[in-house]
Amino acid sequence: MTRSRIFLFAVLSMSLNARAAEPPAPDLPQPLSETIAALDSAVFDAFNRCAAPEQLAKHASYFAENVEFYHDTGGVTWNRADMLANTSRNACGKFTRELVPGSLAVFPIKDFGAIEQGSHRFCQTDASKCEGLADFTILWRHSGGRWEITRVLSYGHRPAAGSLLQPPSR
Repeated sequence: MTRSRIFLFAVLSMSLNARAAEPPAPDLPQPLSETIAALDSAVFDAFNRCAAPEQLAKHASYFAENVEFYHDTGGVTWNRADMLANTSRNACGKFTRELVPGSLAVFPIKDFGAIEQGSHRFCQTDASKCEGLADFTILWRHSGGRWEITRVLSYGHRPAAGSLLQPPSR
């Protein structure tokens, strides 16, 4: 074999081995993805209208009492009451949240529930500007026929890119 053929063979062999070592894409049950997407929509529909006390209560109903909320710029809260106090003080009537289209990913957790990941942007309600963008991970527990949020990570807060600066028409 010539040197170039040996090199080509080695590169091809490494490429095939690397591909074989890649974990398979998760086999996501479509109903789970649809369920979590619907829950995400419902939780944040209430969040977006949480200036009304009944909507804040509805938003709260999706979270476990002992929810842990990790926010890269706001810190950590260790329970629903503190998380909701922060939401009421810092977000209600000031910001709305929108899921970035195409960013939602859902992964099942055996005998527990699901992991939801995605990106969202935040829009100032009084200025009609969407200036903030962040990533998130939410852990959902399914128990007794009910879904509830047990952990939230909201991180990578940054200014929104040019195409995300204008809020969508409602």
